[in-house]
Amino acid sequence: MRDVSLWRCLLGVEETVIEGIEFDPAACRVVVSARPAARRRGRCGRCRAPSPGYDAGRGRRRWRALDLGTVRAFIEAAAPRVRCRTHGVVVAHVPWARHGAGNTHGFEQQVAWLATQASKSTVTALMRVAWRTVGAIITRVWAEVEASLDLLEGLRRIGIDEVSYRRGRLFLSVIVDHDTGRLVWAQPGQSKATLQKFFDALGSDRCARISHVTADSAGYIADAVGFNCPDAIQAADPFHVVKWANDALGEVRLQAWRDARAAVRANPRGRGRPRKDADPHPEAERLKALTRCRYALWKNPENLTEKQSVQLGWIAETDPRLYRAYQLKEGLRAVLKLPISDAPEAIDRWIASATRCQIPQFVALATTVRNQRGPILLAIEHGLSNGRTESVNTKIRLRTRMAFGFKNPDALIAILMLSLGGHSPSLPGRR
Repeated sequence: MRDVSLWRCLLGVEETVIEGIEFDPAACRVVVSARPAARRRGRCGRCRAPSPGYDAGRGRRRWRALDLGTVRAFIEAAAPRVRCRTHGVVVAHVPWARHGAGNTHGFEQQVAWLATQASKSTVTALMRVAWRTVGAIITRVWAEVEASLDLLEGLRRIGIDEVSYRRGRLFLSVIVDHDTGRLVWAQPGQSKATLQKFFDALGSDRCARISHVTADSAGYIADAVGFNCPDAIQAADPFHVVKWANDALGEVRLQAWRDARAAVRANPRGRGRPRKDADPHPEAERLKALTRCRYALWKNPENLTEKQSVQLGWIAETDPRLYRAYQLKEGLRAVLKLPISDAPEAIDRWIASATRCQIPQFVALATTVRNQRGPILLAIEHGLSNGRTESVNTKIRLRTRMAFGFKNPDALIAILMLSLGGHSPSLPGRR
């Protein structure tokens, strides 16, 4: 093998002429002088259309290549400018790097793969780059992937949700394909205008093909879907319905805990440590039990441990109001598992029972369920839920933690789409 062929293979470049190699032992660095092959010279860096030369640019520049063992490698070449009919005066295209990048294709491909598989510290230490540079690299890699694919083709059943990505109530709106489980769209924002961008990108013809949409009870989602996909079935998410009940139950438990704490403060035992043979303070014992019973109330009955079953029995004997709230929560969960033939009557009975229970939290929940009765029944009939969407949201939260430090949400969206959109980058040299 000729030396130039070997160096092209080591650097992972094609259509490149190797002119010379310089090794700096003090800096532990290899600099390879190169130029594009004749058929790749004189092209626009953006669209790669043949273009007349404009000037020599700012002289020679360097691109970071993959390390050769422990030695850093660079490609050095002239960077003339050309005049493109479409993009005006731009730096000429080079076959080993993307336009505007300071790294070779192989280097950026490996950084993008690592960013979807490893932690921030691993990526920065292994590739010897700043985390901000990682954000710029994955944004470029995803832009190239996005330009070559139609991510919205074939959508029929979708889930819509929002997930927080930074403090200060900053949210991403996300769209998940129910049939594949892929994340197909994400944009910063939590509004009807943000969601409209998705439907604009989808187009009227493909909007008409959307048959099912699942979401929480946010009004702006229902309005946007109803306007763009009037024939789509909008189903409520059973996960969120049960979450409403759990939240109401949690408020009832918290109120019982506060009442017990107030009773302890109103009837203190006295100063000093109590004697070992002293009778237990009943209100203090009740306060301690209410503190520890939270998971017994939230968990499904079939998943309770023996200790949690005992705690639930204690609640039934000592706090009828809290136990009634627990029964209503479990009743609503049972309704969501019924066949569609039995569900309408069951949900009406549940609404009537919750309305009469005189527990304010569940009276309010009954009103919410009554308003969402139609979408809830549609979810039961078609077996739909936002389970896939919530699963994707959990992975988004993990990657949001990994992506801490990205100043631009575009970098976060790029890493989410590369890792959760079914288009994960491959390592250079692998097929």
